[in-house]
Amino acid sequence: MKLQFKHQKFQVDAAKAVVDVFAGQPYLTSSYKMDRGVGDYQISMMSNGDFTGWGNQPVIPELDDQMILDHIRTIQRDNQIAPSEKLEGKYNLTIEMETGVGKTYTYIKTMYELNKHYGWSKFIIVVPSIAIREGVYKTFQVTQEHFAEEYGRKINYFIYNSSKLTEIDRFASDNSINVMIINSQAFNAKGRDARRIHMKLDEFRSRRPIDIIAATHPIVVIDEPQSVEGKQTKKNLKEFHPLMMLRYSATHKKDSIYNMVYRLDAMEAYNKKLVKKIAVKGIQETGTNATDSYVYLEGINLSDTDPTATIQFHVKGTAGLKTVSKRAGIGLNLYTASGELEEYHNNFIVKNIDGRDDSIEFLNGIKLYAGDVIGRVSEEQFRRIQIRETILSHIERERQLFYKGIKVLSLFFIDEVDHYRKYDEAGRPQNGIFADMFEQEYVDVVKNLQLREGEREYGRYLQSIHAEKTHAGYFSVDRKGHMVNSKLGRVDAISDDADAYDLIMKNKELLLERDPGKSPVRFIFSHSALKEGWDNPNVFQICTLKQSSSDIRKRQEVGRGMRLCVNEDGERMDENALRADVHNVNVLTIIASESYDQFAKGLQTEIAEAVSDRPRQVTVDLFENALVHDKDGNEEIVDASMARRIIYYMTRLGYLDENDHLTEIFYRDKEDGKVSFGIALDSYRRDFLNILNCIYDATRMRPENARRYDVELRLDAEKLAMLEFKNLWEQINIRTAYAVDFDTEELVRKAIAALNLKLHVPKIFFRLEYGVMTEIRSKEELIEGTAFKKKESESYDEHPMPVNTSVKYDLIGKLVDETELTRKTIIHILTGMKETVFKQFQDNPEEFIIQAAEIINDEKAAVIIEHITYHILDDKYDTEILENAVIKGKLDVNAMKTEKHVYDHVVYDSENERRFVEELEASQEVAVYVKLPRRFYISTPVGNYTPDWAIAFKKGTVKHIYFVAETKGSADTGGLRGIEQAKINCAKEHFKAISGENVTYDVVDNYQKLLEMARG
Repeated sequence: MKLQFKHQKFQVDAAKAVVDVFAGQPYLTSSYKMDRGVGDYQISMMSNGDFTGWGNQPVIPELDDQMILDHIRTIQRDNQIAPSEKLEGKYNLTIEMETGVGKTYTYIKTMYELNKHYGWSKFIIVVPSIAIREGVYKTFQVTQEHFAEEYGRKINYFIYNSSKLTEIDRFASDNSINVMIINSQAFNAKGRDARRIHMKLDEFRSRRPIDIIAATHPIVVIDEPQSVEGKQTKKNLKEFHPLMMLRYSATHKKDSIYNMVYRLDAMEAYNKKLVKKIAVKGIQETGTNATDSYVYLEGINLSDTDPTATIQFHVKGTAGLKTVSKRAGIGLNLYTASGELEEYHNNFIVKNIDGRDDSIEFLNGIKLYAGDVIGRVSEEQFRRIQIRETILSHIERERQLFYKGIKVLSLFFIDEVDHYRKYDEAGRPQNGIFADMFEQEYVDVVKNLQLREGEREYGRYLQSIHAEKTHAGYFSVDRKGHMVNSKLGRVDAISDDADAYDLIMKNKELLLERDPGKSPVRFIFSHSALKEGWDNPNVFQICTLKQSSSDIRKRQEVGRGMRLCVNEDGERMDENALRADVHNVNVLTIIASESYDQFAKGLQTEIAEAVSDRPRQVTVDLFENALVHDKDGNEEIVDASMARRIIYYMTRLGYLDENDHLTEIFYRDKEDGKVSFGIALDSYRRDFLNILNCIYDATRMRPENARRYDVELRLDAEKLAMLEFKNLWEQINIRTAYAVDFDTEELVRKAIAALNLKLHVPKIFFRLEYGVMTEIRSKEELIEGTAFKKKESESYDEHPMPVNTSVKYDLIGKLVDETELTRKTIIHILTGMKETVFKQFQDNPEEFIIQAAEIINDEKAAVIIEHITYHILDDKYDTEILENAVIKGKLDVNAMKTEKHVYDHVVYDSENERRFVEELEASQEVAVYVKLPRRFYISTPVGNYTPDWAIAFKKGTVKHIYFVAETKGSADTGGLRGIEQAKINCAKEHFKAISGENVTYDVVDNYQKLLEMARG
């Protein structure tokens, strides 16, 4: 793969800001001579016996300090930056660029521009670590052809090495653009290598390398100055005799910002969609009254029938306890499923699964939300959960992007190499604990993955990659070729071992290769030191498998994955390539070792600190004295009167709330390109919006909860106003009331017969285990109970476990609650049951109640539908229920963008529904449709019922213009539960009552079936 690069406006602007500081400087070249042993910079032609080279011409005297300062202030005003009070040094310029936007690319472009305008050609890049140095060098390599095409020349670049002094001679003597990359330790430490730059060396003709470099009067670029510039470094940098210093970072220290001329901070980068959107998967440890009962809720699953939950829990195995992941439905008893572990004896029976808030509730009252874990959670188990969650996020993102030609990578940070790779006594490599965990969890996730229709190619892709081949470690390597922990510098604790980065740097493009035969690696394990100095555009998940420490900033952790991704052709997936889809494709998921709220709060706090100088409110002062341009390019300074008018119109249009904060109305209009400032002021709209971009809104910078929803449906007013939809709504919005007249004795008879036939409650058994005491070797064995060794165990089916006599069960009351029948009717049903069937209550009361209530309700529903009638009410549903509905989903998981739906997206409940939506969208007959919200319901004796779809066909295309559909996996309703069948039959009676033959209602399993029925 060859990475492609585009011209991006913000990078052009950043380079221009530096160039414009020196507007008026002529294009000049200069030479210098250096007398032996003298390091003074001189502009003169060579003389005999002196070494001659090329250096940067100084800023001409006509550009005095005041003129330079005036230039800086003009640039700052244009870039919404507070003006400098004075000129700080000759010359110190600060450029702030958020991680992931191409900082290195930007300063390389700036070098070309400075050379193009002024002839300056000598540059030194100072970096804080080996990692960053290697990353910078790699960027020069991959951008060389791109810049050569634009500027018609190449840069000569090299990494400073005190043993390769000919490169320094070439740097000074060559008249093309030359760049030396040097890490600060190479001239700032006390080691022999660092000292050599200041020594007269025989192999360097008794010259000092620092003198030759300084004589070129270089422009010094400091990459990450907050990590480079200590007191000693600042002093030593002066020895380079720099023409100027350019400081580039995303996180400048507040006391080291000199004459900032360009700023692209975290807020602006996110708003301009120049970096990935951040989502967080938090893991919340929750204390309960059953803290010894380990349960982890992985998530809720959509299906064509009832929702299920994927949970982890302990299971008794032959070799002891093991942890399993299982899809659980309502009624699952963890006590039974675990092999009767006592930790689940306290009513751990699934009572409810709710996809609306991603929760599961047990009969004992414990409720868990996705990502919650209760019970005994060891450090090892917690890391296993993190690894599994990373794999799950990876697969979810990979499925979404596979057919877009984008490879997905995930990155794990660890502290100890032994956790990933170990070596036996013979030096043979073996998996560490994290590698073993990964392979086990990866195999389990892939094995249980349910592929959707149309994912056959992705399924083959997964099957072609083995678990042990799809992960790799990138660490320092010792002389034996063994992976070892990186060595840490004493000052900034950043790895100083180049071996750690060779493979990962040289294989940057190979990692992006999608062909498994060439590059099966999708999961990368590396040392936590890689948090700086390396990134890859296609990192979509980051997981830190280590104890977090206070000195590791969250912005550092997320920084390795913030770049926008590239496809298999090396094309950057930005707004030009994806348009409005940028932040749906480019999402970085952090698998945090804390709750979502904790991580999000910490990250927001850091972002808020970084943009602390940005205003929070929209006031007159924000606009007053700003330079703006109308649509014809005419300049105008905003006076107090115009500023007040801007605020007046923004308030009137609902763009400002009572606290002068921007509202959601403003952000929505901005996204749709509909922002207005009134007819008289709209000519200046572009500049007004640019000014408003500086407002910091914490709510818009909050990372998403990756377990929650990322799409909130927006009503399309134009669809709502369509004649076809208005006619449809008038046909279906009538409300009704039902009347039921049935024989209670009939229900009692049918319920008794069904219970006697269908009620089968599993018994709770106990296991008898016995062992013998072995030889006692220590007192500790007696205390810990390890002196006993189990010899045999056996299950006794004839000895069911007795019901806990301390728990009283109100059987009749519970069934009354679940069925809404009278106590008298329930008593008649129970007393009519066979004694052998009723005795099952003693064996397992909770399961008896669940099953009995379900059977009775099914029979109740069957009786009801034979005797129900509907009557029209005066009341109608208003379209307000559509306007006020709050409907959310996860894009490409249970939500998709639409063109014919009355909302901009649709949330589907199953794969069958997703296919149905695709068919509606593609159909030439469909004018408009709506998936009905929950507040639109038909009253039935067995609960409120909301049909799925209301569809308006184009006039003349079908016999029936309106169709209300219930979509099921099969159009055969014979397999439905009694309650579901009852609701559908009730709906049929309801629609007959309100519209006769004007509206058709039925159950279908695909659009073609619906179309056939609509055509009659």
